[in-house]
Amino acid sequence: MNKVYIKTLSIDLDKFLKWAGVVSTGGEAKNIIADGLVKVNDVVEKRRSKKLLPGDVVEIFDEKYIVEHQGREN
Repeated sequence: MNKVYIKTLSIDLDKFLKWAGVVSTGGEAKNIIADGLVKVNDVVEKRRSKKLLPGDVVEIFDEKYIVEHQGREN
């Protein structure tokens, strides 16, 4: 499983796919989400604005990505 670190407390699904490098454009993210090719926590997700939180697992193209929060280190 691939870990993807985000700097915010949550991230929209379409933005996450771009951030993780799964897609290169927002339009591509929109299309694959609308086509039902993305699962979040084992459920097909068709809302591109679905808020992802740390611990959520995104599955696409037989790859899994877990959302991790990149907290500040002291």
